[in-house]
This record gives sequence, structure tokens and C-alpha cells, in this order.
Amino acid sequence: MNIPYRRFSFTVQANDPLLLPAYAGSTFRGAFGTVFRRMVCALRQKECSSCMLGGSCSYAYIFETAPPEGARFLNMGKYTRIPHPFIIEPPATDGRVVRPGDRLQFHLVLVGRALEYLPYFICTFDEIGKSGIGKGRGGYVLLSVSADNNAVYDRESGSVRPCRPASLELSGWSDNEAEPDMKIHMLFQTPVRIQSERRLATELPFALLVRNLLRRIGLLYHFHCGGSEPAWNVQEMIAAAGAVSVQSDKLKWHDWERYSSRQKTAMKLGGLIGDVTYAGKIRPFLPLLKAGEILHAGKGTSFGLGKYVLQEAEIYAKQ
Repeated sequence: MNIPYRRFSFTVQANDPLLLPAYAGSTFRGAFGTVFRRMVCALRQKECSSCMLGGSCSYAYIFETAPPEGARFLNMGKYTRIPHPFIIEPPATDGRVVRPGDRLQFHLVLVGRALEYLPYFICTFDEIGKSGIGKGRGGYVLLSVSADNNAVYDRESGSVRPCRPASLELSGWSDNEAEPDMKIHMLFQTPVRIQSERRLATELPFALLVRNLLRRIGLLYHFHCGGSEPAWNVQEMIAAAGAVSVQSDKLKWHDWERYSSRQKTAMKLGGLIGDVTYAGKIRPFLPLLKAGEILHAGKGTSFGLGKYVLQEAEIYAKQ
């Protein structure tokens, strides 16, 4: 199972004071959606689902991602949307005012077919700088875009250079009783929102995290990478994950709110943030967990939510 992706670094320089919230994920994604639609929408219809161009529209694919009719992958009949093929990781502003001349860096992860639309993303974020962002609509200049320190775009040339995708390799599942027990420490840097029994989970047992990653990564692979249904024994994997225990739990609920200009309402998007340590037969899950580091977990990933890092993994002697 191969998932093509790339994580791009965008560097901008403020022209005006930028008044951004402490967490600017919603600000950047909201601006992106508004400007992207204005740039590419041909018929100016309110609903993409009723537009005759929806099947070939870049906005409809990127921002209003819907499953093909009749899709039943991983109980897809229960969903009206599939995961967006992009993740915006906003700059760390901590609520401070960004002064004119200061530079900011944010990141964009594109998955599968969305890599073909990189020029659209660059053009859109460049246009956002001209129209302004945040409270007061401060402007900025998009200076450069890079991937792994290799230039993809620079303002002087104005051209987008070819960029080979990286690859996430997830092999088939293998549950070996002889596997040593391990500890793994995970730090959730942005709120993770995972549902359990139709409610947002206030605790994160390992099996719940694994279930979410299997669904999210499987859907990204199937619908955005042209892959077939992954050859995973999902029930067996979740059962094995259920035997992994929570050794230390320092996750706390963090309330976060955004205003949706499209829905004209404030939306609460709280989630769990902090660190958690799991212990047990974790090694078979490491490829999945490492993929989640890049692709995030839970709901609201296009805002940058559900970002975590694996801080350490060690084999230990079970008492």
C-alpha cells in the first residue's frame, strides 16, 4: 500500500500588521476556501452538488470532496464526505501581532491526486496575501515554497518547479505473539477530535486511535490515490490494539472555536491535546502511527487539527 504525498513549506512576509488568532488554522483554511472558489468557480452556484461542472471542478474535488455514488468502502454509506486530500498546518503566531516585514512559515500537506493541484494552492495563497487575511485584512507577500529544503516556487521567477512525491509505505498486517512489548509516547500538538459512539471522545484508548487511523488513511488511499481497499484485517487489528494499555494519560480537553463564513455561525471544535503513553505489542502498528504523524488523526485535519508526534519508542520487560 503506497500513499504519495508531499509536505510543502510556505514562507510569507507581512506587508501590514497581521492580526491572527492564537491558532490560525481556521483563518488560513477559511481564506483558502473563499479565494480558491472565487478564482476557479465558473458557474457561481451555491452548492457544488447540484452543479453540472462538479465532476471536473478543481474546487469541488479539493474542498467539497464527496464520495462517488454507490461507494461502500469501510461503511462509506454512512458518510456524505470523504477526507480532504490536503492539510494546512498554520504558522505558530501565539496570538501576537505580526509586524510588517516579519516572516511567517506555514505548511501544506497534499495527498495523492491533490499533488497535481499544487499550482492552484500556490496561486490561491499568493492571492490571499493580496486580498488580506485575519482581522483587519492584513496583506502579505508569498516569497517561496519548498519541499525538503528544495525550492518549488520563488517569487522572482513566478514559476512552479516539478516536485517528486514522497511515499508512505504501509505493509500488510502481521500479529506475532513473539513481538516484544514496547512503550510509545505521543504528543498531540493540536486538538484531536475522534468520535466514539457518536460523541467526541474525552479519552483516547489505543484501539480508538487505531480505528480512526485505519479509516482515515484507508479512505485517503482508496479515493485520492486510486488504490483498492487495503488488505487489512480490520477486526483483528482493532482487537490487537485493544490489548495495548494506556500507561500515562496527560491529555486535556481544549476548547477551540471558529466562525464559519459559509454557515454564518460560530462552531465549537474542541479536542484533546497533550501527551499519552501506550504500552504493549505496538511494533506492528508503527507504520500506521508514523503515517498518522504526517496525515494527522480525527476530524478537522484540513484546519491542521489532530497533529501529533511520536516522541519515543522503547522495548521494555513486562513485569
